[in-house]
Amino acid sequence: MPNLLSLAPLTINDATPLELIDAAAAGGFDAVGLRIIGPPGTEPVTPIVGDAELIRAIKQRFSDRGIGCFAATGIWLWPELDVAALSRELATAAELGATWFLAAGYDPDTARLSDNFAGLCEAAARFGLGIAFEFMPYIETKTLGAAHRVVQQARQPNAGILVDVLHLARSGGNPAEVAAIAPELIAYVQLCDAPREKPAHLQLREESLRDRRYPGEGELWLHELMDALPRDVAIDLETPCARDRNLPAAERARRAGDATRRFLARYREGRG
Repeated sequence: MPNLLSLAPLTINDATPLELIDAAAAGGFDAVGLRIIGPPGTEPVTPIVGDAELIRAIKQRFSDRGIGCFAATGIWLWPELDVAALSRELATAAELGATWFLAAGYDPDTARLSDNFAGLCEAAARFGLGIAFEFMPYIETKTLGAAHRVVQQARQPNAGILVDVLHLARSGGNPAEVAAIAPELIAYVQLCDAPREKPAHLQLREESLRDRRYPGEGELWLHELMDALPRDVAIDLETPCARDRNLPAAERARRAGDATRRFLARYREGRG
């Protein structure tokens, strides 16, 4: 069974939701991720929550293009998080058909973080959503191990770990660590590629947001990682590629989709 292939919004970060859906269809993707909440201190490129006309247009565009919404992003788990205040965001993600809502840990108090994460999962469950917990080496929850502990402590059936390839590599992780995680705790993988070592001129956050490579065009252990993941894992392609940033959205999506399918074909052929 082929892996579901979704286009993450960061790959074409300047696109509106409707442009992103069109680009994903042009690139042969099954689904897209939509930015429901902006990164810390910002608004999404195009605010969706509360805009009934835009929500109707997005749902119609999904129907017209034959693709769906896979994941919504992103909830930032600050110390002062008010889960009750997120009901409109969760409801919007559910209305658009999302399976997962991405969350990331920005709280150094792990007990409070786990409590807030558990409360978020309970709130999301009422909308039929899972919460995918992401680690990043430049935030408080930096590693796969730290994310695993939070998800285990929360003990919520709709909680899972989001494995971003670049964050795994840059935090010192490896495929063996992924293989040690119970498969049911893996929400999905955000696939990309990169040089084995971080380019000296880039900060981790800058590399993550602006300068990734398409799968198979870097030096990371992607085949070994795919071996470590559940065979049917959903793939969210997060590849903001600096060299292609000035191309039209549809062309960027086509390049990303074609590269990913080539990589997956080589992987499957190599593994028989």
